Amino acid sequence: MARARIVVVGGGFAGFHAARTLLHRARGAAEVVLLNPTDYFLYLPLLPEVAGGVLDPRRVTVPLTGTLPGIRLVLGQAHGVDVGARTVSWTGPEGEQGTLRYDRLVLAAGSVNKLLPLPGVADHAHGFRGIPEALHLRDHVIRQVELADAATDPAERAARLTFVVVGAGYTGTEVTAQIELLTRDVLKRHPRLAGTRPRWLLLDTADQVLPGMDERLSATADRVLRERGVEVEMGTSVSVATATGVKLTDGRFVESRTLVWCVGVRPDPLAQSTGLPMTEGRLEVDEYLAVPGHPEILACGDAAAVPDPARPGKPTPMTAQHAVRQGRLAGDNIAASYGVGRRRPYRHRGLGFVVDLGGRQAAANPLHLPLSGLAARVVTRGYHLSALPANRFRTAADWLFTAVGSRPAVQLGLVPGPAVPLDTDAPELAHPSR
Repeated sequence: MARARIVVVGGGFAGFHAARTLLHRARGAAEVVLLNPTDYFLYLPLLPEVAGGVLDPRRVTVPLTGTLPGIRLVLGQAHGVDVGARTVSWTGPEGEQGTLRYDRLVLAAGSVNKLLPLPGVADHAHGFRGIPEALHLRDHVIRQVELADAATDPAERAARLTFVVVGAGYTGTEVTAQIELLTRDVLKRHPRLAGTRPRWLLLDTADQVLPGMDERLSATADRVLRERGVEVEMGTSVSVATATGVKLTDGRFVESRTLVWCVGVRPDPLAQSTGLPMTEGRLEVDEYLAVPGHPEILACGDAAAVPDPARPGKPTPMTAQHAVRQGRLAGDNIAASYGVGRRRPYRHRGLGFVVDLGGRQAAANPLHLPLSGLAARVVTRGYHLSALPANRFRTAADWLFTAVGSRPAVQLGLVPGPAVPLDTDAPELAHPSR
């Protein structure tokens, strides 16, 4: 008789923690298989520091086989779920096709870039969802400073030193803060550019930086960015992108060679392949994370519309904190179906948010206590070190070396070359699940 099999789709925050929980609680009852496009879990909150030259990319990648011993890893991108046959179809990194039979399924496919249908954006914008995008953006920014140094035309020089970021949420704010500091370090190595300051624009249609978060966090981030010279323009976005600049929604044209797209994310389309009821692109589940009528399928993280006890009638926000907790609960509830422990509904208590603004600046509200400056910086880094499943010592060492030195200002050879596609619905496997 075939051994029971639990398939976890996605190795992001929800999938990783579901698999790790199952490793300890249900390993003896069933085979656990993790299907993921990469062989690592990506700690997304520190990705801006990779782009900003603070952290080595290996610090934010946690090897799945090393941290989940005993779990079978299948490298592939899931592209369909047959609920009746209880199978998941996938495509491997070299184009091979396969199917996985399951007795229990955890859908934790995460999210993809939210790409709006604006002319030129897909062709000229830099996305920010994984290691390839972060490294490519870092190389591109350094390249623009170097080309600005070589330029004889003042207009070309100004355009190459103008950087536009669309989206003032968590990612866009941190990307702007970190890479703005990187450009400062790079400029110090170019005497011909002495006295020149790069121009940074942070745009969003919302009315404040970090929309939806605590107003005190927003005010701190806004103040820090403006003090550094960043042009924070709320109620404004991009309407057209070209190779030489962007047209803004207020009619202005900004000459630039860099457009960074951090508008947000949307649920991975995989959930739609199930044919099961959806809510705003997310799979409908009950408070136990189970799909109604299909107790063998649990969904969590960005892929699932988990009922939020704190906001009746609404799903939980698409955040890493919820994904981690839901992943663990999914593992526990599946283990309970095999007689290990008991099923529990999803409950949560907000721990607050941390926003790293680079240098000695940060904003945080641990347990809803607003902090800024050095105190927030300590809390922010302490939180990330505690949340990292591995590489803590090396991450702290990188932070220390950057604090007493400077950020490396050398390209890694990724530019010139094709940019990492912004459209994450494409079949490329360079985009790990969140």
